[in-house]
Amino acid sequence: MSIQLESGYSSDTPQQPPAKHLVLTDQTNLLPFRTIITVFMGLSLCIIVSTLDSVIVATALPTISTAFKAGSIISWVPSAYFLTSTAFQPIYGRLSDIFGRKQALCFAICTYTIGSLAAGFSRNIIELIIFRAIAGAGGGVILPMSQIIMSDIVSLRERGKYQGIIGGMMAIGYAIGPLIGGALSQKVSWRWCFWITLPIAICAMVVVIFVLPLKPVQGDIKKKLLAVDYLGAMLTLSGCVLVMLPLIWGGVTFPWSSPVVLAPLFCGLFLMVVFCIWEWKGARLPIIPMYIFKHVTIVAVYIGMFVNGFVFNSSLFYLPQFFQVGLGFSPIRSGVFLLPLPVGVTVSSFIAGVVMSHTGRYRTLVYSGFALWAIGCGCLSIVTPKTSQGLLAFLMLLCGVGAGMTQQTTTIAAQACVPRKDMSVVTAVRNFVRQFGSLLSIAISSTLINNFLRKSMDGLPIPSSSIIAVIDTPAVLGRLNSAKLASLGISPAQAAYILTDGYNRGFKWLFILNACLTSVATLTTIFMLKHKELSKGVEPAKKETEDASSAEKVLSSTEELSKDVSVSSLHIGDPEKREVDDRERVS
Repeated sequence: MSIQLESGYSSDTPQQPPAKHLVLTDQTNLLPFRTIITVFMGLSLCIIVSTLDSVIVATALPTISTAFKAGSIISWVPSAYFLTSTAFQPIYGRLSDIFGRKQALCFAICTYTIGSLAAGFSRNIIELIIFRAIAGAGGGVILPMSQIIMSDIVSLRERGKYQGIIGGMMAIGYAIGPLIGGALSQKVSWRWCFWITLPIAICAMVVVIFVLPLKPVQGDIKKKLLAVDYLGAMLTLSGCVLVMLPLIWGGVTFPWSSPVVLAPLFCGLFLMVVFCIWEWKGARLPIIPMYIFKHVTIVAVYIGMFVNGFVFNSSLFYLPQFFQVGLGFSPIRSGVFLLPLPVGVTVSSFIAGVVMSHTGRYRTLVYSGFALWAIGCGCLSIVTPKTSQGLLAFLMLLCGVGAGMTQQTTTIAAQACVPRKDMSVVTAVRNFVRQFGSLLSIAISSTLINNFLRKSMDGLPIPSSSIIAVIDTPAVLGRLNSAKLASLGISPAQAAYILTDGYNRGFKWLFILNACLTSVATLTTIFMLKHKELSKGVEPAKKETEDASSAEKVLSSTEELSKDVSVSSLHIGDPEKREVDDRERVS
């Protein structure tokens, strides 16, 4: 096979018409139920690894900070992982098309394993940050690759219940991760927080290698390497990093008005614009084909997933803090009251998947989920210490049910409206958008609450150093008579005022914002999300597979007519035009 130039003519077949697009090997391999269960167990292990890692390490951060005397730089341990895991997500979808799903997933697991193993042996905080960044480059793409593989082995109609179980696995990981992380850091060693997932990762990779029966992508490795959009990869990686770094720094390390924040932010946005233009006009095999945004359903799904990532992550991060600071709960009690959220996600995600598989409908589930979530967030914004604990648990459960109904149903909605050749890309970008929403939520949420805290202390006779200490560690407000407050020069009356007028008001407006965002997502999915029939057997994309097969047959006949043309699984050109030309030459 010869890779054709952008003009559309190959060097050794000048008689061929211009090539408009690349037709990649269809890796669909619908499996029987028993085989699916075996494969699904392996993919579930992959997902548990990805989910457990982030929450276990987050729980161990105070212990790690003490061990390395890291101070504020400890925040870069999770940030480095989050940064690389988000930046690499759009790329892996297309790489799995070129090199194969199994190869892409195994490479991701290997990268994660090496990074996590090295992180456990870190001798200083800088080494730990670097190794976490390496682990993130692999760990962050395990979930989207698992979803893409599920789309290859399960029909569109049956895919819902399996995607629902995936959502449940994620919620379980979020629920038990903090318990495991706390136990390891206190009873064993913080290093085991990085090593505990390695046996699971190795088992998952063994299942992927020896059990996963995916179609291999044939072809010369050199031709595959030539098909990679290197400029697009460089633009998206650098653009994502430059945009995300200021979001991590802003309002925490540097003021939002600082040139250190604004300069990389605008440079990153400029590179993202250049990336979109290149993918639209220049790339032969785009990482993100711009034409997918012509589908209003895709746009609706991406808006919904941005909101999902923003609201879910801000809830997961700030609800436990609010329980301890605003309601005076102990850390253990705070964790108990957080449990209804992942429980609701687990149950509703599974039920939504089963309903989707039986009825073939997903649209109602999506906008109903966002509507329930909006109601839950709105009610949480008015919670006070006088709110009954039963009502609080119910509101947490309501938010979890709403979140679970929107997580995996949107994956099916996006996959149902695009051709199979774009399914991997659409799925990868969907996860990227959700991850980006999660990152933005931390930046905006912390800025919002910190501004209310600072404003409440502006008129009080409190030293500036104490103001900074309260903003950095609002948990000190949870105990009004503590010695820590006294050492900061803050009286119990002042602390009570800061708590009520500052922190609680900030939390209230954060969840008003969350309620507004979920309401926008509700309206967006009602008016923009279109229904696509989910077939019970081989989905409508089967026609594309048949077209690709006919294209291979036509190219085979062309090979007999022209000895210097070789064909592999990666074909270039317009199959319909080739067929017409071949008929004319044969006649």
